[in-house]
Amino acid sequence: MIVEQPWHYRRVLVTGATGLLGSWLTAWLVEQKAEVVALVRDAVPRANFRRLGLDQRVNVVQGSLEDYQLLERTVNEYEVEVIFHIAAQTLVGIANRNPISTFTSNIQGTWNLLEAARRHTGLRALVVASSDKAYGTQADLPYREEAPLVGRHPYDVSKSCVDLIAQSYWHTYQLPVSVTRCGNFYGGGDLNFNRIVPGTIRSLHQGERPIVRSDGTLRRDYVYIKEAVGAYVKLAEHMLNGDAIGECYNFSTNHPLRVLEIIEEISRLMGRTDLSPVIQNQATNEIPDQFLDGSKAAKELGWSPHFTLEEGLRETIAWYQGFLDDDAAEGSK
Repeated sequence: MIVEQPWHYRRVLVTGATGLLGSWLTAWLVEQKAEVVALVRDAVPRANFRRLGLDQRVNVVQGSLEDYQLLERTVNEYEVEVIFHIAAQTLVGIANRNPISTFTSNIQGTWNLLEAARRHTGLRALVVASSDKAYGTQADLPYREEAPLVGRHPYDVSKSCVDLIAQSYWHTYQLPVSVTRCGNFYGGGDLNFNRIVPGTIRSLHQGERPIVRSDGTLRRDYVYIKEAVGAYVKLAEHMLNGDAIGECYNFSTNHPLRVLEIIEEISRLMGRTDLSPVIQNQATNEIPDQFLDGSKAAKELGWSPHFTLEEGLRETIAWYQGFLDDDAAEGSK
């Protein structure tokens, strides 16, 4: 009996391949023997993408989402069948300081990719990364997929636009698009140390008090990165079977945490409960409570989280301890 391998030799484009989700998703696809094309804007020597040796195992296209001609060439010359569109400017603080670069990367970059995909005849599935931020501030929580997208601040607005533009390409052109809306990802490979999980781990590893830029009460979903890979793959496989196209899905652990709660858990696992966080209370344009109802993904896709918070954090802590120790050893040479 021949068992079908849905990803064997499947031609897949991953945008944002050097980022947190992009690197782990690309690694999974390579293990499945997919033919991966990675769109890479900047060379980041310390990125997980390079640590995993993926730059030697996939086709790397150097360029940005703002370059429409490059995108059209890439999807056509590599005869792409599946696209995971993950690339984005993802930091709220940067969006507040420089909204134009965020709008250009996230919004224009998305319509460029969608238009290039529309003009390509071989595409079977395009998964677009939106965010819980696309919902904006809502009185009714948790967010459900039918809630309106009402982002108000630059980053949130960029994700609302990405989401709506992606949906328009399905409804207008029947482009095989579906949208993911996820909470905060965490896991090894995130080099944005101003995010709460990597920043806390680095501080505690160095014997320093972790920094909290908000007041610590913000409540969020925290999704382990390996769960996120499974979510994206599960959705794409349903799309390849003709299901879930044109749909939007929340992916959530259904267990939101406050910032101080996740810091407390990291501190406990690292044995550094003696280092209390420094509360700066300087964050602006942050929504106090954001968390998702993941029941639609569970019902229609059969997706549910497999890692407990402790399991995910233990693996994450181990990754950063190795990374930071390697950095320190390299710096001492």
